[in-house]
Amino acid sequence: MTKVNADPIIELFRAKKVLITGGAGFVGTHLAQKLVAASDNVVCLDNYLSGRKSNHIAGVSYVEGDVNDIIEIFGAQKFDYIFHFGEYSRVEQSLDEPHVALSNIYKSFASLLQFWQSSDAKLIYSGSSTKFADNGDGRHLSPYTAAKSLNTELLFDFAKWYDLAFSIVYFYNVYGGRELRDGKYSTVIGKFKKLVSQGATKLPITTPGTQRRNFTHVDDITDGVLLAAGSGAGDGYGIGADESYSILDVCRVFCCEPEFQRASPANRMNGELHTDKIKGLGWTQKHSLKAHITAFLNDVAEK
Repeated sequence: MTKVNADPIIELFRAKKVLITGGAGFVGTHLAQKLVAASDNVVCLDNYLSGRKSNHIAGVSYVEGDVNDIIEIFGAQKFDYIFHFGEYSRVEQSLDEPHVALSNIYKSFASLLQFWQSSDAKLIYSGSSTKFADNGDGRHLSPYTAAKSLNTELLFDFAKWYDLAFSIVYFYNVYGGRELRDGKYSTVIGKFKKLVSQGATKLPITTPGTQRRNFTHVDDITDGVLLAAGSGAGDGYGIGADESYSILDVCRVFCCEPEFQRASPANRMNGELHTDKIKGLGWTQKHSLKAHITAFLNDVAEK
């Protein structure tokens, strides 16, 4: 049965065979949900380090496994698109577990590149926008930022050597439904939501609290990813909201007081927004953090 979807972005992927690594994670699951509206061939590979089986989307095929083993898992299978989102994704936490971070970013990347070369697919890679922070010094903040930066450089060269199609996208502090709310891989907004829903009036704020972030809704992120996949080529597709908030601003929007905590050496004060290329493809921001939090607080008040 032919699937019908009015979204022109989704229509680009009609009947395409798609592989999403990290497809049970936060961004991956939202991407899968959009793609399955057009394609019956959406496959997700996840080792469930931070992904959740509760995130599974009907109509999507899930394979439990590691990117290190991607060649053994899929063999000679061909895909039209590979979205590689199956990497470790916490800047500061990676200082506490560097070997976990490096194994799930850098070590697995050689296998991913080999599979990409043999699959005839276009690769969409999620780089780290932290490399743009502090005039480029953000890439040296932690094992996470260093490994992600090295991967983008290697990908760019590998594509040139073997004439492979790719787009590299960069996310800015993603929030929205299904973000992790507890544990060491939780997001800032997810963690704050859980605390507030439990009645908290104070929120943990990393000193000094004036560090700013361009919080971006997951639906805006996945819209940008699909545009970069369908119409983009090469590096530099930053996907981020125009407005930035300090962490203290976010605390106030949640109607809470700050409870300051010691800063990690990997804490960065500001990022640098690079959205010209994605906007050139027609991307526009549709959601705002303040409206999202206000709706959340209204829901909490009604319960």
